[in-house]
Amino acid sequence: MTAYISKGFASVVVLLGSLVLSLNLPGTFVLVASSPTSGFSDNDLLEFSLNLEYLEAEFFLFGSLGYGLDVAAPNLTGGGPPPIGGKLVQLDSLAKDVFQQFAFQEVGHLRAIKSAVGGFPRPLLDISKASIGKLMDSAFGKPLSPPFDPYANSLNFILAAYVIPYVGLTGYVGANPQLQNANSKKLVAGLLGVESGQDAILRALLYERKEQTVQPYGVTVAEFTDRISKLRNKLGNAGLKDEGIVVERELGAEGRVRGNMLAGDKDSLAYSRTPQEILRIVYGGGNERQPGGFFPKGASGRIAKS
Repeated sequence: MTAYISKGFASVVVLLGSLVLSLNLPGTFVLVASSPTSGFSDNDLLEFSLNLEYLEAEFFLFGSLGYGLDVAAPNLTGGGPPPIGGKLVQLDSLAKDVFQQFAFQEVGHLRAIKSAVGGFPRPLLDISKASIGKLMDSAFGKPLSPPFDPYANSLNFILAAYVIPYVGLTGYVGANPQLQNANSKKLVAGLLGVESGQDAILRALLYERKEQTVQPYGVTVAEFTDRISKLRNKLGNAGLKDEGIVVERELGAEGRVRGNMLAGDKDSLAYSRTPQEILRIVYGGGNERQPGGFFPKGASGRIAKS
């Protein structure tokens, strides 16, 4: 069954196979359309994305401005706890400009989603040096010395930022076919467009520096992105859905190039991920039922709690 319901004095259309019933009912209603394959409603899928949007907003706000949603948009926090470990970075002028734009774009995303589905308070987020450093250790399979500090300089912050928007992007690609309502699809298309743009900008900034050595590790920027992408593939446990900015030729567009400023499959289409895969990655341990990583007490919403 699929139901399309709006607010106010509503016309409700219920589809039961080929039978269509139209009812006029007073009152306030919310969307309850559910996917026939996932069992989750449009509300569930949209609500789940708030987890990643909160994470991106806080990370970009702190890095570029030195404060988070409690200052920038306190009405969107829902009274949830402030994040752990966010810091201001002494960014170069270009990076500061880019990340301030990203930060306020994420504020808009939060407002749009919460306006559509209500949502939940900001979950506890860990964006500390220790949390992100642990993730980088996992990417390299050993403790980096000294520990990776995302807040040390512009390049480190861009590398750390590379970790986040792409995960949300693949989540939107995965959610879109599950959505039943046209307004839900429209919202996700709008979110996906900007998240894709953010990821493309980050990859372009890193691609320009692909041969630069990340100090003091003696490892190039390209290898850093490759290690992070391989880790996300491993944690997601669903095959190849992630690629660094330089790949083997057979993985490049049409098998003809090694440069990989945009990640895509054999037809250069964006990869998709399920909510379970996303939780495995952002929890940092490959288990969607074991909170950790960016979400020490777990993500919020019906999907995450289920």
